[in-house]
This record gives sequence, structure tokens and C-alpha cells, in this order.
Amino acid sequence: MRIVFMGTPDFAVPTLARIAEDGHTVVAVYTRAPARAGRGLGLRPSPVHALADELGVPVLTPATLRDAESADTFCGHEADVAVVVAYGLLLPQAILDAPRHGCLNLHGSLLPRWRGAAPIQRAVMAGDAESGVGVMRMEAGLDTGPVALEARIAIHPGMTAGELHDALMPLGAELMSRALSELASGRLAFTPQPKTGVVYAHKIANEEARIDWSRGAREVANHVNGLSPFPGAFFEADLGKGPERVKVLRAEAAEGSGEPGTLLSADGLVACGAGAVRLAELRRAGRGGTVSGSDFLRGARLEPGARLSR
Repeated sequence: MRIVFMGTPDFAVPTLARIAEDGHTVVAVYTRAPARAGRGLGLRPSPVHALADELGVPVLTPATLRDAESADTFCGHEADVAVVVAYGLLLPQAILDAPRHGCLNLHGSLLPRWRGAAPIQRAVMAGDAESGVGVMRMEAGLDTGPVALEARIAIHPGMTAGELHDALMPLGAELMSRALSELASGRLAFTPQPKTGVVYAHKIANEEARIDWSRGAREVANHVNGLSPFPGAFFEADLGKGPERVKVLRAEAAEGSGEPGTLLSADGLVACGAGAVRLAELRRAGRGGTVSGSDFLRGARLEPGARLSR
């Protein structure tokens, strides 16, 4: 089939690669424009852009799709279907209607739970027992379209959002490959989403990253793991030169009690509102390396009884 692919981050790369491997004709790739990154702040193309260049597929990086020129360009691709994976721009109705079979979206949750921008992080933060990916036919509403296929995966205790993200990538590529095969043969069927159980995965706000030790241990651990590796939950502590921000990239609920935010042991056990968490992986601000809780505390010279700010 003739396919327009629309995606931007790493999460979308395996799906584009699989579509090409399956022998479909990718007539164009839409992605976000190169952004400045790195120490030199040079322009860096998105991961999808980089793969499209390797495949020799034309790349378009419009800032909007809402003008007539963008719609005309899109229609000119004469696509059978558009495949959308974490693209980053809303698609107006003219774009949704342009491909012969419409637009298929690979979404990183089990809809209708976690519609929106951050489904993977929100699922871990909420302590969900499972997550998954789904292939949905897009419509004007936010992730409201009917679903054709789903694949599920367990969220194991201690799993971070980064680990769930990496597990869902190949699962999503395989699912979209199957969906396109069934679409080509006329066998792909869609089921409307249930009207109950709708939950929105709002974009992660900066102020959410600060750890609130007054919450229960399981909540704190889920919060930490759900924000790992990005943006990273954090606390502040005086490490000898005034308050310093420390990111916690993995935490485990554990037994323990004390004033919330109090360091209980040299291996990184911290009291919460109920129970305690063990800080398993940490990183000091401005430093690239990740260390264990015990190694961090030894280097920071924090002793049991120290208070970690809220």
C-alpha cells in the first residue's frame, strides 16, 4: 500500500522500519522540525527523520497542517492510509479524510484508559497492573476513534516508564504490521471505544516531578518510576554546598516508618507518609552518571536521620 508515515520520537521508529520491511511504499514521512540539542546546540533531526533519510523517503516538517497548502500537499501523496505514531501535531479533518482508508494511530495504552499525551508515564504513575498498545482509526476527538487491534503487557513491580516504553515499541510495530496486512485484505474491523473507563493522560507538568514524601510508599515509588528516565522525580538536599537537586530514577516500596522525608538507613531507605521507599538509582543535578542509593549516600555523606526536602 501507499503509506504516509507521521511520527517523531524513538517510540515511532520501529513501526516505520517494520512498514518499510513489509514492502509497503512509504511515499512521505511527516515529523517535527529539527530542534537544537547537544552542547553545541546544533540542529538535530528527530529519530523518525533520521530513519526516513536512511530509507530515502521524502521528509516534510510543517509547523501546522491547518492551512490549505498543507492539505493540498497531503492529498497529493494519494496515500491509501496514513500511519500516525506520536507525531506531535493535531490532524485537522481535511488531513484525516485524505487517505483512502483514513488515518491509523498506534497509541501506547489500552483505550479508553489514558487518552492523551503521556499514556506510558501515567500508567506507571497510577500503579496500573498492565498496559499495551492499540491501533485506532483517528477522528477529530482526542484518541476517541474506534479500535481495531490491541496487544497487552504486564507492568511488573518496579518497572519504570522507560522500560515500559521500550517493551511497547516492538509490540507496537508488530501490531501495526498486522493491522496493515488486514487492512489490505479488507479484514480489519473496528470496535467503538467503551463510554466508561475514560481517563486522560495529561502532559507531565514540571511541578509534578518533585517528590512528596507525605504520600504512601507505593504511591511514591510509582511516582518515581513513572517519571523515569524523563523528566525524573527529584528531591533537594544539602550535600555540603547548599540545597542541591537529586533525581531518583528507581524506587521500591519497603517496610519502615518515621517522619516523612527522613533517611532511615545507609542503603537509601526513606520514610513516607505510610511505609518507606528504598532509593535504588539516583543522579545528582549536572552529573551524567547514575548510582545506587548506598553509593550515592556514601559519596554525599548523608547519614540516617537526615531530612530530604519535600
